[in-house]
Amino acid sequence: MSDTGSAARFDGRVAVVTGGASGIGEACARLLAARGARVVVADRNRDAADRVAAELGGHAFNVDVRDADAITAFAAQVEADVGPVAALVTSAGIVQAPLPPEELPLALYDDVVAINLRGTYLTLVAFAKGMLRRRAGAMVTISSVTAERSVPLHAYAPTKAAVSNLTMGLAGEWGRSGIRVNSVEPGYTLTPALQHQIDLGHREPALLEANSTLGRMVLPQDVANAVAFLLSDEAAAITGVNLPVDAGFFCAGSWAPYGGVRPARG
Repeated sequence: MSDTGSAARFDGRVAVVTGGASGIGEACARLLAARGARVVVADRNRDAADRVAAELGGHAFNVDVRDADAITAFAAQVEADVGPVAALVTSAGIVQAPLPPEELPLALYDDVVAINLRGTYLTLVAFAKGMLRRRAGAMVTISSVTAERSVPLHAYAPTKAAVSNLTMGLAGEWGRSGIRVNSVEPGYTLTPALQHQIDLGHREPALLEANSTLGRMVLPQDVANAVAFLLSDEAAAITGVNLPVDAGFFCAGSWAPYGGVRPARG
């Protein structure tokens, strides 16, 4: 992954990315490594984590964010074996098909909540312990534009709304202790998970592109760029923010009664 020399650097800092073996998490891990961070790639897919970490000269950990004891042990091991963690990205998450609630399996609902919300919370708290001792650190959670809109994702969207709210709460909780906590709210991002939904017929690419002012889907690199900024010293006065990275999804919907956003011209 290419990067510009003028971008914020993370030389020598330890950065942990959960869900770092694919999609948005992988893009974040690669960008942080390109900017000098010592990256820890954590994922429940052991082989994928090993592959990405090896390519980045980083460290791979196999961890399931649903397991509180495993997350606590993971954070302690990273601090002991790799070094003090300066940056954390909580990208571990799963998606769901847009099912009516009466057809949504409770087991799937529980799994989405356990990974997207509980796993995010457990990870933030586990890594905050070291940051609190040092009175320094930056965290970025991965939420979604669905956190703020009505969508037929009755497990996924509520967990993302909770993540956005949790981000603001922990920013208030830990700000005086030197920890910044922010979130990005990606729009429809062309990750392997979304591509799988498209392949299953659960999403229509033309509609996803049409529902944005830029007329395209978000790319994982777009999200990684925002995450890196929020983790960097350039964002030293920014905390408690839920930043949309949505190709204009939030803007596009209100144009629908007027025929949609303007077509390209000029």
